Amino acid sequence: MPHLLVTKHNNITTPSTCDDVVFSFLASSQKENKILVKCDNQQFFLTTKEKDGNILVKVDNSTRVSPVSIVKKAINAYGKLSKADILFSNTDNISRKVEPKKEFLKDISYFINDFKTTKEIFIEVGFGSGRHLIHQALQNPDKIIIGLEIHTPSIEQMLKQVNIQGVINILAVNYDARLFLEFMKSNSISRVFVHFPVPWDKKPHRRVMSPEFIKESLRALKPNGTLELRTDSPNYFEYAKELLENFKEFPSQIIKNQDLEVTSKYETRWKKQGKDIWDVTITSTINDDELVIEDDFTFDKKVDTLALNLDKKPIVKDDFLVHFENILTINECDILIQLTMGSFNKPVSKFIIVENGKASYFQGNPIPTSANLKAHSLIKNLIGEK
Repeated sequence: MPHLLVTKHNNITTPSTCDDVVFSFLASSQKENKILVKCDNQQFFLTTKEKDGNILVKVDNSTRVSPVSIVKKAINAYGKLSKADILFSNTDNISRKVEPKKEFLKDISYFINDFKTTKEIFIEVGFGSGRHLIHQALQNPDKIIIGLEIHTPSIEQMLKQVNIQGVINILAVNYDARLFLEFMKSNSISRVFVHFPVPWDKKPHRRVMSPEFIKESLRALKPNGTLELRTDSPNYFEYAKELLENFKEFPSQIIKNQDLEVTSKYETRWKKQGKDIWDVTITSTINDDELVIEDDFTFDKKVDTLALNLDKKPIVKDDFLVHFENILTINECDILIQLTMGSFNKPVSKFIIVENGKASYFQGNPIPTSANLKAHSLIKNLIGEK
């Protein structure tokens, strides 16, 4: 990432402007400073902190900004304003490279705000190389195939094959499947594939399959829609069988060593080694009520910043967490709160700006998952006036 190392100097004056970069305010704590920057119609934070007697300047990892040339521009402007000696810089080459268009790769916000279709929907969780995902898309050109994957190289590999093979009905998203299904309407999905998930034998709580995931899948599935697990792990298979005991009212089926039309290179290798492969399927049978998530991230209480005393130890509840990481002072009455919140599987890092006693999230509200909403409810009670 672009950064600057300069000699120790006094804090820059805010607000100030240099090379069309606006430095709005500076928030400080014992360990670092955060500077709100406005550049090319984007807002983000730069972090400055002492390193070996000098000052390191970089973009804050919790704030989103693209392309990287904007970050370089802001850091270079800071270097000028500081009037400090530059000891190291990797910000001189401001790239104007245009990122290739990825029309089949969508952000989670697309599925929250913009996704609408009358077509039948399949979902594959953890598609890996994408061989099975692409096979389903080619065999079902009239359907929308959504692929979920958190491994970026696998997404890139799959998208290359999408372009090569001319597939047009795939949508990929880098997001945790255990949270993604909350954004799918009830009774809207035909099939959910979970093929060869990571066994996590030493950390079973990290497995995709869980009572909560199965329940959420059955809600999103149409009547006669199926959740299909395929695994070569005896431990995962036994675990899945135990999970089915919680859903006896739904038909289920177990098939051993079933041959599919398409297999992964690993599956071919496992079959040559004589390993068993199990297919575990559970079928939805009912129409579920629509899931209603109240998207309310407002702060309805005034914040008394002078009396505020937040514990920086993580607050861990049954299905969410809140961790106040840093409290920075902007001026006598305004503060910046840096925190992590939400699900254990997909926690989010956010900033809360408190100005004149009024709190709001920086760069927009968190994604409206049930875990984030529960975390927000706790946060506003902790920081609001009693």
